[in-house]
Amino acid sequence: MLGTYYYHQIIRKTVIAFGTLFNEIYIKHKDSDDNNISEIKVPLAYGPIQKFLARIEQQPELNKPIAMTLPRMAFEMTSIQYDATRKANVTQTFKTLDGSNLKKVYLPVPYNIGFQLNLMSKVQDDALQIVEQVLPYFQPSFNLTVDLVNSIGEKRDIPVVLDSVTFTDDYEGDFSTRRILIYTFNFTAKTYLFGPIAESTEGLIRKVQVDYYTGTETSTAKREMRYTVVPDPINAAPDDDFGFNESIEMFFDGKEYSPTQQKDI
Repeated sequence: MLGTYYYHQIIRKTVIAFGTLFNEIYIKHKDSDDNNISEIKVPLAYGPIQKFLARIEQQPELNKPIAMTLPRMAFEMTSIQYDATRKANVTQTFKTLDGSNLKKVYLPVPYNIGFQLNLMSKVQDDALQIVEQVLPYFQPSFNLTVDLVNSIGEKRDIPVVLDSVTFTDDYEGDFSTRRILIYTFNFTAKTYLFGPIAESTEGLIRKVQVDYYTGTETSTAKREMRYTVVPDPINAAPDDDFGFNESIEMFFDGKEYSPTQQKDI
């Protein structure tokens, strides 16, 4: 199987789905009479928090434009780990239709993807507004529906679990040093990774046959009856309006009844 190219973009889709959870967060500033002065959409970017802090520390001339965008949030994928608690039989397969083609794929492999969301603010009230808009949705998980594999229409609910919340208040320094509040949220997304999808060589099942025997011992048991079901018409497609034809064959001493035997009995 190694060497067969496929790319379902599952990890990429999981990262995008995680980011969409936090791209519509707003904060409001009010006056002493509780009137809205301003409403700000909190910017969200992908990347480590160190990148934003380094811009402030190493390039002082950027302090002013960066300060104008605070508060802001940044997230990144931090880990990928196999989840043995959700393991299924890897040799099992399931089949699905892609138009008129039948496709086969092995059951997916469970993996946990770690994410870190960082919130940076210079005002505690701004940070708390954002924190209170995030925490209530995770008890401790929030389900995201992700279209994991487009070609087979495989959609699954991906639980996103909030593992921990920490914060730091960088208040040390002289009066020229700007205060930075940083809240850090650690999450785990419980996703699934699919392998290559193959065209099934078995085709659609168009006939079901069940044999009944006199016992469970295969060496001595004799067949008593055969029950057969086929679609009507036989060439019906899965989305067609069709019925079923059923037939029953009786056996005597393991052999099919002849008309004479049936009359005698």
